[in-house]
Amino acid sequence: MIKLLPEEHRLLAQYIYSLCAVTLDESKGYLIEGRLGSLVEETGCASYGALVQRARSEPGRAIERRIIDAITTNETLFFRDTAPFDLLRHKIVPEVIDRRARAGSARIRIWSAACSTGQEIYSIAILLKELLGDPDRYGVRLVGTDISDDAVARASRGWYSPTEISRGLSDILREKYFKQASGGWQIRDEIRAMASFKRLNLMTDFSALGKFDIIFCRNVAIYFNDRDRIALFQRIERALEFGGCLVVGAMESLSGVCPQFESKRHLRSVYYQVKTAAPAEVWRSSTGRLPVTI
Repeated sequence: MIKLLPEEHRLLAQYIYSLCAVTLDESKGYLIEGRLGSLVEETGCASYGALVQRARSEPGRAIERRIIDAITTNETLFFRDTAPFDLLRHKIVPEVIDRRARAGSARIRIWSAACSTGQEIYSIAILLKELLGDPDRYGVRLVGTDISDDAVARASRGWYSPTEISRGLSDILREKYFKQASGGWQIRDEIRAMASFKRLNLMTDFSALGKFDIIFCRNVAIYFNDRDRIALFQRIERALEFGGCLVVGAMESLSGVCPQFESKRHLRSVYYQVKTAAPAEVWRSSTGRLPVTI
């Protein structure tokens, strides 16, 4: 395999950051070699620097998309880390249903912000089907986004190899919600219809997606620098409905980074909600002065 030179590391790191905001410091040379080495050889480039030049000059941007796919596509599986799904089942979804019922609205919107090849969002869909029986009754709509074109296409297709389907999914749920197809397993139409998918760079404005009751943004911000991480969660704050919940990775924390979020705990899980202003602060924000107490 062609070796990555120090000066090429800086060039590639800057280029990758410009594409997807992933920060790769000097300690990540092994990752670049492991994920892009075969692409360097396949394209006939003599070096990693030549790969960047080829990607920048190519009109169709095919190599650029493949670089993004290689760098950002991470390992995933069904019901990864069971705690967030227990949290959904026993805490968040029942509370969202109650809140929506009081507001006279049955709609529930959930966003998987880095859905990869779809295992997370289909796990959520299966959980909701098991929990609610008829998710349409509650207006459930799931949105999955990812920066990788290949990942979004695979998630939308909903087909998984025997190895992929065996990771995190019980035999009972596999038989119930998938069907055998083309040597693998295809998600059934009733579950596939609950979700929509699109390509999205989380570093761009995503207000057009609308607002969500629940946002999963797990194990993606860990690849960003502090400035981009803060900016991302500021945008996510604006994408949450009042009282909405944010679920991040098990090893992630917003404490001390995003003070607008308040951590909440349920059993083994931590989730976040936007802090609500005290009544006096709400009153002042609408009138410009403090209330008078007699």
